[in-house]
Amino acid sequence: RDSQQADTEHLPRWKKWRRTSSKSLKKALSEVKGLSSYLVLWRHDIHNIEGKFGTGIQSYFSFLRFLVLLNFIIFILMFSFVTLPMIISKYGIFNSTIAYISPKNIEDNCTIYEPSGNKGLVYFYTYLKDLFSGTGFLEVTSLFYGYYTIDAVWISIMKYELPLAYLLVTFAYLALSFIWIIMRSVEGFKQNLVHDADPFQSYCNKIFAGWDFCITDPNAARLKHRSLQYELQMDLQEEKLKQKIAERKMKEKLRIYSLRIFINIIVIAILSGCFYSIYRVTVFSQENSNDTDNANSLVNLLVQYLPSMVITLANFISPLIFSFLIRFEDYTPAFEIKLTLMRCVFVRLANIGVLLFSLWSQISDCGTDKCKPCGYNYKLYPCWESDVGQEMYKLMIFDFLVILAVPLFVDFPRKLLVTHCSCKLIQWFGQQEFGISDNVLEIIYGQTICWIGTFFSPLLPAIATIKYFIIFYVKKIILIHTCKPAARPIRASGSNFFFLVVLLIGLLLAFIPVGVSIARIPSSKACGPFRNFNTSWEVIPDTILKFPTVVQQILFGMASEAFAVPFFMIVCIIMFYFIALARAHKRVVEQLREQLV
Repeated sequence: RDSQQADTEHLPRWKKWRRTSSKSLKKALSEVKGLSSYLVLWRHDIHNIEGKFGTGIQSYFSFLRFLVLLNFIIFILMFSFVTLPMIISKYGIFNSTIAYISPKNIEDNCTIYEPSGNKGLVYFYTYLKDLFSGTGFLEVTSLFYGYYTIDAVWISIMKYELPLAYLLVTFAYLALSFIWIIMRSVEGFKQNLVHDADPFQSYCNKIFAGWDFCITDPNAARLKHRSLQYELQMDLQEEKLKQKIAERKMKEKLRIYSLRIFINIIVIAILSGCFYSIYRVTVFSQENSNDTDNANSLVNLLVQYLPSMVITLANFISPLIFSFLIRFEDYTPAFEIKLTLMRCVFVRLANIGVLLFSLWSQISDCGTDKCKPCGYNYKLYPCWESDVGQEMYKLMIFDFLVILAVPLFVDFPRKLLVTHCSCKLIQWFGQQEFGISDNVLEIIYGQTICWIGTFFSPLLPAIATIKYFIIFYVKKIILIHTCKPAARPIRASGSNFFFLVVLLIGLLLAFIPVGVSIARIPSSKACGPFRNFNTSWEVIPDTILKFPTVVQQILFGMASEAFAVPFFMIVCIIMFYFIALARAHKRVVEQLREQLV
């Protein structure tokens, strides 16, 4: 340091100032970074949870925080580029006006849309019904797609193309979610890539490096001891099972495979029953929810909520049946957990897919020329995008109500009974376990609904942000006051990666319905920013045709096969290079582990 200071004295003034400025900037950035860590959402709460219950449960709350931030950013995007221009133009702020273009070559029947907004004297329970179902006064607000029935916004002399902005922001929030999830899961992927299943290495890790030093609570420490003991028992049990599998005779193998086939047939039958029930209930709900005789009754609200109720019931019952059936399939304990979870993930996400398929089959139901003039069933669905948005809104609200109701009517009474009642049956049931995987699947299901519904209900991410914000505190109270950690704990290093992989599956499945709605189903001619286009996607080529000829040729060239095939080949070569590099790294890791042994 003395040598550097001596050299600095002989430097010119300019270089001396640059070096001093660089040092000061680095110091300032370091201090800002240190201070900004105090602004991290729920920093103190998550540290307390980590200290009392370990990193496994802490990973769930960190994951919940990630979803709150993700939904908040999606809301900012949708509000800034879609809702805000509409509000500015509606109230004439910044000398702005709304531009309407009359639909061309469209029959008048297709353009009739009269939302059931409440007029005149309205009963209080009607407002409550509308609040839970998304109809009435909510249908005509900025919450749903039908509100954005304009073609452009003039802000002073600048023209803002709302249809193009609406579509591009949809692509932006999906791309942002995808990139962010991939970036967060890279570290977990690296760990899983070089993970070695060598039992000797596994035992060494558990005995010498298995302790969680974040734990400060004595009860949590005892649980961690039990957890490590349980993991060692599971490892030994798996070794026994592998030995048993290796010694199986042909007759035994035939019996087990036959039993597995039979159980999988039962699982498929259960899934088929769930899907058919959701389909029939959705069709019934859509056909009877517009019944004018019961428009303001509780029966009408129940009819509207039938699909949400059936989906929630299927999500609750199916995992219990799967957990019971898998005991007879004779898998290793680790594989049992993974297979059950994957079946549960499939049920939850496929149920949403079946609901949307049921809606689309009704929207595209062209029997007896119902949709000949417009391309969709305009009599039942004059603004079908708002109807889909309402279904997603109802699913989100009902899911939230169930998450709040379970602690209030199940977890707290169970805790009181276990604490104050000495009945053997109640003590056998014991306290509710805080199942990390089940809770994660719960919030991933809600996030998938949000991704699908945002196109049809632009302010749905705001509801999701508030929902997850409240859920954080609800789950924290449940964890501290009513639950005990699961008997089969999962470590944070593996669980974070698993959560993100399941979340990525949910996002990729969300691409399908959103993509089909944009590219395949004719857009509503009575509402929304795309009413002058056959499909929502048509706004892209229509905008490109307004560009200069050179830019058009470049963009159409990029969309052609002549560009796509070489691009795909280059991407494949890069991918193979990284796969080869990963394999090389894995071999080096294996060699290092052998040297350690």
